[in-house]
Amino acid sequence: MRHDELRDIITIEDDQGNLKDYAVEALFDMEDESYALLKAEDETIVMKIEGEEGNQDLVGINDPSESEAILDAYQIAVEHAPAE
Repeated sequence: MRHDELRDIITIEDDQGNLKDYAVEALFDMEDESYALLKAEDETIVMKIEGEEGNQDLVGINDPSESEAILDAYQIAVEHAPAE
């Protein structure tokens, strides 16, 4: 079994109505907010998780600098976390 077969796949619709599949790379909390790190073949995106457990939605982050800052902070945290 390939490593990526273990990941959850979700389909996201963009503003133009195009559908694209993403693998859920990670779920994490930062500054009292929850985020999902999603990866497709040609891009990695971060989306905010809103709602209560069992009734959650992924919400796009419209500010590219905010999205990049969250992704950078996540990568720094992973680099400094001890290996499991």
